[in-house]
Amino acid sequence: MPKSETAALAVAHHNFPEPRSRREFLGLARAVAAAAATVAAVAAPRALAASTDTSNELIYMSATKLAGLIRAGKVSASEAVEAYIARQLSVNDMLNAVVMNSYTRARAEAKAADKAAARGNWMGPLHGVPMTIKDSLDTEGVITTGATYGRQQFIPKKDATVVARVRKAGAILLGKTNTPEFTLGGLGGISAASNLLYGSSHNPYDLTRSTAGSSGGAGAIVAAGGAAFDIGSDWGGSIRGPAHNNGIAGIKPTSVRVPRTGHIVDYGGIFDLWQQLGPMTRRVEDLTLITPIISGPDFHDASCAPVPWVDPATVDIKKLKVAFCVDNGATGQGATDEDTKKVVRQVAAWLTGATTSVTEAAPTEVLKTLSAARSKLSSGDGYAYYKRLAEKWHTENISPQRKTQMADPKVLSTAEMVEAWEQQDECKSRLLAWMKNYDVFVCPVSGKPAQPIDVPGGAPMGGGAGNGWPYTGVFNSTGWPVVVVRAGSSADGKLPIGVQIVCAPWREDICLAVASFVEAQSGGWKQPPI
Repeated sequence: MPKSETAALAVAHHNFPEPRSRREFLGLARAVAAAAATVAAVAAPRALAASTDTSNELIYMSATKLAGLIRAGKVSASEAVEAYIARQLSVNDMLNAVVMNSYTRARAEAKAADKAAARGNWMGPLHGVPMTIKDSLDTEGVITTGATYGRQQFIPKKDATVVARVRKAGAILLGKTNTPEFTLGGLGGISAASNLLYGSSHNPYDLTRSTAGSSGGAGAIVAAGGAAFDIGSDWGGSIRGPAHNNGIAGIKPTSVRVPRTGHIVDYGGIFDLWQQLGPMTRRVEDLTLITPIISGPDFHDASCAPVPWVDPATVDIKKLKVAFCVDNGATGQGATDEDTKKVVRQVAAWLTGATTSVTEAAPTEVLKTLSAARSKLSSGDGYAYYKRLAEKWHTENISPQRKTQMADPKVLSTAEMVEAWEQQDECKSRLLAWMKNYDVFVCPVSGKPAQPIDVPGGAPMGGGAGNGWPYTGVFNSTGWPVVVVRAGSSADGKLPIGVQIVCAPWREDICLAVASFVEAQSGGWKQPPI
């Protein structure tokens, strides 16, 4: 009997009922072994790919390029860590993006990484690469508040799964980045990552503009060269909005590809499949490097699936059918401005001729219906789910924005909630049927570039730019993978504009291949003025 099957026998015997025959038992063992192999293949670190990044400054080059230089002995982990710490110290007073640092530990880990490298021992593909992590993700030994007062001195005893995986691959934590309370409750009228503990973050391209939320601190510090990458969470656009506003790349992987264990809002409940975690980087190649490292079941997140990762390099763009739209059907405050429409059309023009076909088409009415169903579901319990989070962490003074909403809740009946849930699922099915005609859907991330932080009368946490549910949240509800990449700028050239590259479930490879193509045409991330 092969060793893999022998090793699986005990697992099978421990977790499943007694089989009726030895043949059935061996079949079960083989199934367990195959599943274990799939999990290992999903989670296994990838070898370093060649970087296409032309940046020469440590703080601005891609994580892929930096990791390659460290492995080649041209840069030490200590040099990289010191360069990023210096950059944080020079810009963070303006950005308020990093709210808790771990510099002492980072320096010690960098020295240890350099000693290991001298012996030819490499931790993994991120050996020595400095990172920050959104403050909603647990970090062992480093204060993790989740932006709520009840956790203001909370020090986790273990890392969130995604944090543990990138640290095991060699990444070094420099600090935690700003987010709204529980990632869900900002400050009314402040359209950036903001909370009562740390205040609001600021956009590196214009300090009066929004970083968006809720991974706004992550977006700002990565864009400014204060971290090689961050890992954000996306419940309604919280990776994609900050990627757009701050001119970087970000991925919301297919729902349940990446475990949510150790995030302040993890798995379970009616909103389970809405929550996705993913890396935020300056270059698309880093999304390709990091996403498979953090993917795959951890046997704690009960929804996580062992789906194999497909290399984006195997995608033939010439064979792809592309659909695009310039507004997602959004109106009113969220209506798409001309600068954004122009950028989306430019992306469509780049893809014309490079792909099989490019068609201006969108399932607008289905997106609107799905957005409405999502709105009902998210507020239908009167934000009782938010109250439970506050009670769990013993927070007495919650986000003013949520407090106001709770004061006058519009609670739906059970029948109305179930109806909205059914409506959501019907829309998901209709969207899958529509997507059968295309491989890629390109659309705006938001109606506008980053807008002013201080907006009278209140503003959406996403950035005051209308990057709400018709644009982003609908793709949390479907669970489809989406990559955002900077594709252009506002008319004055000052503010970045990103696009969403959307694909069917589990086709991150297509998302990333198309994003890489768009990045090559647009130039992608550009150095901010600070």
